[in-house]
Amino acid sequence: MDTFDAVRTVMAVREYAGRPIPQESVRRIVEAARLTASSMNAQPWHFVVVEDREQLRRLGAAVRFGPYVANAALAIAVLIECSSQFGVSDASRAVQSMVLTAWAEGIGSNWAGYLDLEVVRPLLRIPDTLDVLVVVPFGYLARVLEGKKRRKPLSEVVHGERFGQPFE
Repeated sequence: MDTFDAVRTVMAVREYAGRPIPQESVRRIVEAARLTASSMNAQPWHFVVVEDREQLRRLGAAVRFGPYVANAALAIAVLIECSSQFGVSDASRAVQSMVLTAWAEGIGSNWAGYLDLEVVRPLLRIPDTLDVLVVVPFGYLARVLEGKKRRKPLSEVVHGERFGQPFE
């Protein structure tokens, strides 16, 4: 799948099949995050890969808007350095790299929670110098997703040269 097709077709997945993800795919997903560009090349991130079923259940119970984490094949907690001015934007870019890399391999994912994830800290033994940005579950799709992305038309969100000018 080329990059544009991944961007065009990726969907949020909250239901996962029970099969594990091969380690080579897991490695590619985290490598995509690691290789993502960051402001001043600071790389203010850390990634905790969780594959243990019991730990996934605990994460699913802890992440208020992500109980489906419990049924994923794995989850990746994305951490940012508290001292980083660009941590949120840099790590968000890394998350998107992971999501697109996974999708290109037939693996679904979705953001679960966003900041305010202090409850995850003791589960994963996260030091005080890092914040939990997000937990991202990954897994093969439990069912074929049908539907179409609902996005505003290009003409409503893209402007040419100045705001309000049509983009041609």
